[in-house]
Amino acid sequence: MMDVAGCTLTPEDREVLSHPLVGGVILFTRNYESREQLAHLVSEIHALRDPQLIVTVDHEGGPVQRFRDDFTHLPAMAQLGHLYNHNADKALKLATDVGWVLATELRTVGIDHSFTPVLDIEKKGSSVLKGRTFHSDPQVVAELARRLMSGLQQAGMQATGKHFPGHGGVSGDSHEELPVDGRSYEDIYASDILPFERMIHYGLAGIMPAHVVYEQLDPMPAGFSRFWLQEVLRTRLEFTGVIFSDDLSMAGAYVVGGYTERAEAALEAGCDVLLVCNNRDGAIEVLDNVKPKVNPVLQLRIAHMHGRDVDDTGDYQLSDRWNLTRDAIRLLQDEFPQEQELGF
Repeated sequence: MMDVAGCTLTPEDREVLSHPLVGGVILFTRNYESREQLAHLVSEIHALRDPQLIVTVDHEGGPVQRFRDDFTHLPAMAQLGHLYNHNADKALKLATDVGWVLATELRTVGIDHSFTPVLDIEKKGSSVLKGRTFHSDPQVVAELARRLMSGLQQAGMQATGKHFPGHGGVSGDSHEELPVDGRSYEDIYASDILPFERMIHYGLAGIMPAHVVYEQLDPMPAGFSRFWLQEVLRTRLEFTGVIFSDDLSMAGAYVVGGYTERAEAALEAGCDVLLVCNNRDGAIEVLDNVKPKVNPVLQLRIAHMHGRDVDDTGDYQLSDRWNLTRDAIRLLQDEFPQEQELGF
């Protein structure tokens, strides 16, 4: 899964996306000018291949939302956590409706999938997760995430939980460094893994591992670790969905070597889909050098991530649900401003 340069496809984009090992495209803010332009770009990408490439985006809400103009400004997930502390039933309903709005607005421009929800546990000191996590209580995280996933599914979109087995125990940003978590498996399982375990039981379709080293368990980051992906995720937790690597261009992946070495290590560990973003040369290096094994089961897993058309989302801006949810989001953002300290 790779990115494209701008708001329309270049000849090079078309050539690279036609490579048989490319299975999807991830979009960024630079790919967006208007809803009409975005729908045209997604249509261009879908027209390239049969079956269609999956088009995805990081569109969580709060600090991570790639498209903002003419899209609902979604709340930070921590704001839903604050609401839960005051009125749990209201927070759970709003989480469902936020998921529905998120997916509806993306699906109506053709986007298949958003990498959401964040299942990490809120802990003090995390620079990269501030505002992005639901709560400090793993059970609350699992319940809010379950409701958000339900809303996504109602609008024809599957969910991907991240960052397995939990990024909340470290302060470093794996975009810029390789964080190291020194906790035992028992400590990690007792808190961070619980939301993943619950969400797998609820039908979670995708999981993205963290570029974090859990040094008591494995010297490799989780996304390159057979222990975490095969023994824990596949065997102990019985996850049967898609494992997406986190971006192999991030600093947290550098410890493995060059792009070819990172891709081969991620595949060997158990990743199904490799993200190579914002480095076209790196993506081409992977396409030229990596020869993954044919896996028919993987094709079925990936097919499940395509977006579905849902009858009642076409005129969503006229629906009571969309308008009432937008009003509820505005009230939430007024009550718990994102700019405040969002710890629990």
